Amino acid sequence: MSSTLLHLECSETGRTFPWRQLATVSPASGRPLLARYDLERAKAALGPAPWRERAGGLWRFPELLPPPGPTGPVTLGEGQTPMLATERLARRLGVRACWCKDESFNPTGSFKARGMSVAVTMAAALGARELYVPTAGNAGGALAAYAARAGLPCAVAMPEDSPSANRLEVRALATECFEVPGLIGDAGRFLRERYAGREGVFDLSTLKEPYRLEGKKTMGYDLRIELGDLPDVVVYPAGGGTGLIGMWKAFDEMQALGWIDARRPRLVAVQMKSCAPIVEGLLAGREEGVPPTAPRTLAAGLRVPTPLGDRLMLRALRATGGTALAVSDDEMLHALREVARLEGLLLCPEGAAAWAGLLRLREEGWLGSEERVVFFNTGSALKYPEVLALVRPPDPCRPLRLVGDQEA
Repeated sequence: MSSTLLHLECSETGRTFPWRQLATVSPASGRPLLARYDLERAKAALGPAPWRERAGGLWRFPELLPPPGPTGPVTLGEGQTPMLATERLARRLGVRACWCKDESFNPTGSFKARGMSVAVTMAAALGARELYVPTAGNAGGALAAYAARAGLPCAVAMPEDSPSANRLEVRALATECFEVPGLIGDAGRFLRERYAGREGVFDLSTLKEPYRLEGKKTMGYDLRIELGDLPDVVVYPAGGGTGLIGMWKAFDEMQALGWIDARRPRLVAVQMKSCAPIVEGLLAGREEGVPPTAPRTLAAGLRVPTPLGDRLMLRALRATGGTALAVSDDEMLHALREVARLEGLLLCPEGAAAWAGLLRLREEGWLGSEERVVFFNTGSALKYPEVLALVRPPDPCRPLRLVGDQEA
């Protein structure tokens, strides 16, 4: 069966728009557009457990993704990332169960591959002739790879202090690569000015088109399929927020399909203390994020001071009874080393921030001992050599005790 995509919907007003043309943000509000499907038709076609009969991968359920066009999806084998049971981390937290969903196994080494596979597929199918994206690092490498796979030229702009591995990756893959002073917003302004009025050029910035979100939502499907049920808590490092928003969207879709009931995992957004617009917005009771004054952090993917999806992230956190918290660079570095020692998992800075956030939630009593928890590692640590160089060597005199251990 083919896609059941019906239309695009303004995330603020509910107004609908046709999908058969290149679309950016909602003309009704300037906010993101969301893809909506005929879920009754999809339910009839899919049945209660279609994953038992279909091969894995992001595109396993074409009914729930936009139609890729006559040439098929632009794919490099994304999805199928491991859900790793981490028994020692569960004991460290003192919870019932803990898993790490490791997105570093995606092409180009991060979860950004999921979104770019769908976004580039649709941009190509709907007539884009050239693509561009501003990036904090990993999105640029993903776009460059998928644009090359689709046979489309692309341009990537990133802050000049982005991780060196990201800069080298983009230089190798992209048609054009620009390193600009400032932050990701400055990179976006540079590209918009450079390509203003140029016909056939399409902007794939986070949530400025509707289909990167559709790729990211498949992480929510993975939770259900790989665990047999949804966990109690999902902890996610939130920069632009498409992963968090996408999973929230997937939960609603899965309920309509009859795959889950009304229960939802409590969603947790982890940010960095120097750049925590969602944390500050939640604490202040606002509907929007609070931009930071000096957004500087080693976790490049979390250095997003004004995410377009701020309102959607805050709604998702509140609707699921979740929360948001900010950790420091020092906490992140300690968490990176701790998980490496306990489980042999080398987390990216953003994934390590998620683990640091989990520790804090447990210490503060927000997380209970009977909880089943998933945290996301969104990319490969090997893309951050500058951060790995700062991780302190092990202290042989400092034992790392786990819940129930009699000795280190």
